[in-house]
Amino acid sequence: MSGMRSPFWEKMTCRILLLIILTSCVSGSFVVNVTQTCYQAEENHNITLEWTFTTKPDRSTKTLNILCELFINDKVSVLHHVHEGVEVSESQDAKFSGRVQSDKDALREGRIRLQLSRLRTDDSGLYLCEVNTDYGFSVGRCRLNVTAAAAETKHQTPTMNPQTESRGSICCGFLGDMYTYVPIYLSALKIYTVIFM
Repeated sequence: MSGMRSPFWEKMTCRILLLIILTSCVSGSFVVNVTQTCYQAEENHNITLEWTFTTKPDRSTKTLNILCELFINDKVSVLHHVHEGVEVSESQDAKFSGRVQSDKDALREGRIRLQLSRLRTDDSGLYLCEVNTDYGFSVGRCRLNVTAAAAETKHQTPTMNPQTESRGSICCGFLGDMYTYVPIYLSALKIYTVIFM
């Protein structure tokens, strides 16, 4: 079955190839960058995803078109959409409704800052942000990994005082032909002092 590809992945491959071709064909040096290629967060927290793009002071924001989307397996969800400088909230996927705030001041400076609140584990995935203007086109991509909230551990006896706790993750970039994400979790380390009466 490894030789078979679903229609979705064929379309996805074609779309990514098209984006690469279009980006390479654009004259000038219009670029979309990400401030981080990988974000790590816990559910119910907030996070700000940020991209930067080349600006020209003599150009109006009315020529600006932005489409930021989340790709998870065979599903695409629109996170943020701007058409000719105007935000199109109707395009936003229902799962993001009321949870995304954009910084309009930053947009004028060539920064796309999207605060995603009340994170859920199904917000994890690949985020692509396409920026199209009358002077260039480019795409930036990043990964977000949202982990489940840690359950509170109840200790009855003996009494324990947590001294140190460390949690983290290492993001290993994009592997394979479809940017497979490999998160490696560092196990939490907890050192307790047992108090004896």
